[in-house]
Amino acid sequence: MKPKNPSEKQNLHPRNQHRFGYDFDYLIEVLPELNSFVGNNEHQIQTLDFSSPEAVKALNKSLLIAYYDLKYWDIPNDFLCPPIPGRVDYVHYLADLLAESNNGIVPRGENVQGLDIGMGANCIYPILGNAVYGWSFVGTDIDEKAIQNCKQIIEKNPKLIDAVSLQLQTEPRFIFKNIMEPEDKFAFTICNPPFHNSKEEATKVAVRKVNNLENKRITTPVLNFGGQNAELWCPGGELGFITQMIYESAKYPMQCLWFTTLVSKQSHLNSLYKTLNKVHAATIKTIDMAQGQKTSRILAWTFLTEKQQKEWKFE
Repeated sequence: MKPKNPSEKQNLHPRNQHRFGYDFDYLIEVLPELNSFVGNNEHQIQTLDFSSPEAVKALNKSLLIAYYDLKYWDIPNDFLCPPIPGRVDYVHYLADLLAESNNGIVPRGENVQGLDIGMGANCIYPILGNAVYGWSFVGTDIDEKAIQNCKQIIEKNPKLIDAVSLQLQTEPRFIFKNIMEPEDKFAFTICNPPFHNSKEEATKVAVRKVNNLENKRITTPVLNFGGQNAELWCPGGELGFITQMIYESAKYPMQCLWFTTLVSKQSHLNSLYKTLNKVHAATIKTIDMAQGQKTSRILAWTFLTEKQQKEWKFE
């Protein structure tokens, strides 16, 4: 059954399959359990209860089955359940960035290898990158339970077995150390860093988000998109995490074409640019993205000269 095309969301990447919203009839067909979470709003338009963790998880399952050729996907309770349209937008913009080093052609296939920093239990970037462009990945995390869940997802989706390898980061204060070996060569890194400085800050933001969704006042939220400690907060928050990433990346200048990460807070950019200049990044790019009412951006940097970028071999 071919999905219907409702009104187009112009703010998503042109290649994003979700520019036309969700065809709930089609998604319910591929995952009948989604039906119990879908209803009509006051305008008699089909919608989902986005304040419900179970509803968001069911939506993700249906999208991954319908559009990304997955047979199985699940996450433990309270782990981060990523919104698919925004995550695949990152993948598409990253593909455009890689194309700049490949005569304007998006490089495809397993020889294009990415490093997913802080993969979480959902394995979402390796799933999307492999489904859309055939890329292979090394996925890392500091949480052993997250790694084990990703292992289960991979084992139940045979096409991922040779495309995604997993590695536990045994020293949480490091990002690339213990992970990037001398023989490794990555086309890119991809990362959705922890946003907050503490559990208290994360909870405060979650309360505000759920209140906005449900138009009521609560003080103890149920996180609709979930999230464990390492996924939502770390000492220094987003700025501290990415600053650490930049300093560590300088130790592996020739082993990665593009280091990239999401940056949620625009106010962090000036500090991050200063750090990148300190470590002598050769090229720095900021790619704006917008999903719905949320604005984010990708920060990308490389230590390779323009000539070296053009000579990079995706193999």
